[in-house]
Amino acid sequence: MSVSRRAEARAERELRRETLIEASAELGLVALNGPADPEPSLVLEGGRVVELDGRPEAAFDVIDRFVAAHGIDPGAAAEAAALADGEIARRLVDVDVPREALVRLSAGLTPARLARIAAMLDPVELMFALKKLRARRRPANQAHVTNRKESPALLAADAAEAAARGFAEIETTVGVARYAPLNAIAILAGSQVGRPGVLTQCSVEERRNLQLGIQGLTAYSETLSVYGTEPCFVDGDDTPWSKAFLASAYASRGIKVRFTSGAGSEALMGHAQGCSMLYLEARCLCAVRAAGSQGVQNGGISTVALALALPGGTRAILAENLIAAWLDLEVASGNDAIASHSPIRKTAKLMGQFLPGTDFVTSGYSVMPRYDNMFGGGNYDSDDLDEWLTIQRDWQVDAGIEPLSEEEAVAVRERAARAVQAVFAELEFPEITDEEVALAVTARDSRDLPDRDRAADVAAGDRVLDEGIGGVDVALALDRAGFTDVAEAILGLQRLRVAADTLQTAAIVGPGWAVESAVNDPNDYRGPGSGYRLEGERWKLLRALPHEVDPATLALQDRSGEPKLVVRGEAGAGTQPDEVVIAIGPAFLDRLRETIGGLPHEAVLTAIADGVRAEGARPRIVRVLRSSDVAFIGHDGAALSGSGIAVGLQSKGTAVIHRADLQPLDNLELFGMAPLLTLESYRAIGRNAAAYALAQPVGPVPVELDNFARAKLIVKTTLLHAAETEEIDPGARPLELALELA
Repeated sequence: MSVSRRAEARAERELRRETLIEASAELGLVALNGPADPEPSLVLEGGRVVELDGRPEAAFDVIDRFVAAHGIDPGAAAEAAALADGEIARRLVDVDVPREALVRLSAGLTPARLARIAAMLDPVELMFALKKLRARRRPANQAHVTNRKESPALLAADAAEAAARGFAEIETTVGVARYAPLNAIAILAGSQVGRPGVLTQCSVEERRNLQLGIQGLTAYSETLSVYGTEPCFVDGDDTPWSKAFLASAYASRGIKVRFTSGAGSEALMGHAQGCSMLYLEARCLCAVRAAGSQGVQNGGISTVALALALPGGTRAILAENLIAAWLDLEVASGNDAIASHSPIRKTAKLMGQFLPGTDFVTSGYSVMPRYDNMFGGGNYDSDDLDEWLTIQRDWQVDAGIEPLSEEEAVAVRERAARAVQAVFAELEFPEITDEEVALAVTARDSRDLPDRDRAADVAAGDRVLDEGIGGVDVALALDRAGFTDVAEAILGLQRLRVAADTLQTAAIVGPGWAVESAVNDPNDYRGPGSGYRLEGERWKLLRALPHEVDPATLALQDRSGEPKLVVRGEAGAGTQPDEVVIAIGPAFLDRLRETIGGLPHEAVLTAIADGVRAEGARPRIVRVLRSSDVAFIGHDGAALSGSGIAVGLQSKGTAVIHRADLQPLDNLELFGMAPLLTLESYRAIGRNAAAYALAQPVGPVPVELDNFARAKLIVKTTLLHAAETEEIDPGARPLELALELA
């Protein structure tokens, strides 16, 4: 079969690097509404659950037993049983039904029923329901900070920049487990340089993670993974009870904790038991709530690409985020792992969480380039920050990242690297050199930094654990080195652990160490005009991007020196049959002096005139004052031309070859791609105009095309044309001009 070259080109697109598959229920490769998903059922006897989603108590697996014992409210179950699925789905999108009522109702719904109802909503309805059900009023974001060389200076610098950019939480991990204490110290110190109160964690094996928290080197954790089938728990040597016990161990030390789950993990582990990803995730989320966790990071996480390989996969991921919020859990939505090679698909996936807002729009935005992301890549990284900020500005949506000037970024990075250098020196860890500090401030990634003595570093990491070096020790080291404000911030994090305010659902630390959570800053959305709105000072901050420019400056041009056009009087009709009029706009070589492509106006005029003469015709320059439209400028010039031929020329460089007997909006040749026109282009325009005047055979001037020119230059085009239009004199007659060159 023959294949078109267009099809061949599409086959080379980034999307085709991925495998899209048909659903396969027996393998658990079905996004939602799987044929093997159980029919929802809930039977209680004396307040005891004796049947759950088609299974009698005697057949309960470990998840059923845990959810039945701790995750079902009999009172809410009776209320839910009286409502049809469609009615509950309608209430999810009814602005008159408050969040509190829906959260109460969710406690009486089984996993199968939660999944079935969520699957009834289309994508827009899912987003609307998520907007209403988000726990905390204001969305926030979490950052990832890692690097391949485990460079403490670079970790601290990246953490500081992330904090200064508004991230409420920062997470690191390691390539070598023994580095965990040093990496935790680096982002702890760096984050508090960037913004006091940012919560940090080091994602490692759970025992080590808990130890770091107890020593005050981390402030939260999200490493507690749960699964939707019993065999997956068995593979991990876990049960819901062991996870709940571990969560209570964190909470007893004032450490914020949320669980981790996500569509596709059971299929990836080979234990999906033929059920859909959404149903299995609903089981996970019911177990998370039953365990008493304040929240969950979910939405595919590391398996997002598997979910997206299936029909409806993106919708299922959004549905699981919704179920988590419906169950009154903090949601860190999985926009951290690479969802697709395709930028369009990645952004389409993101919008489901970006527009309605989640408690943490990403469960780890990579604030360094992908090369250094030890979490396995990243859907978005430091190269995408400008795009992310611009999309926030485009939609007037707060997705938790703030603009930061390069000057501010460099300053905060330098101070953070110096701070961790001081900590290492005070604690007698391996030296962080001045060279490392300087390179960490401006590095693109860890390849720009020298290698460290890894054996010495891991030995220092062992010391942290063996000697019990903790957050207070880090604060004291900083204080001795003169970083008193950073030391106070780290002590502030220790105080938060004692107060335990960050254990509240969706807790983050706001300005002045005020903890914002679902308790004291609950989502109060109740329809248009209510809930969190990006406005006031926050909107002013988020829309003021470093690369935003003052529109008034875009149309400013150097007007030094006198214009080189001499007015000879009012322009009359020409009589010479070999005459070609060059008709220019009202601001040409007067208020404006160059084209949008940066060509000086006098050079453009000279090039056109030279082209006219080269073909044996005579150029004449006329200024049209009554219009700024290139078609009318050109047509007015043609009416004055002895040959009936004219070149019309706007100040921004757009040109036309016109003839007097044509309608104004008709023409012989139009050259709208002004940014691509060169002086040789204008000479060719002059030659063609002369050929038309002399009735010679004419081939159109070759033109180039830039499909992105409009997006790049439409603002400047608008402002230049506005400047030209302001010079219009509607009743003025055309003027005869002469160009005087030195």
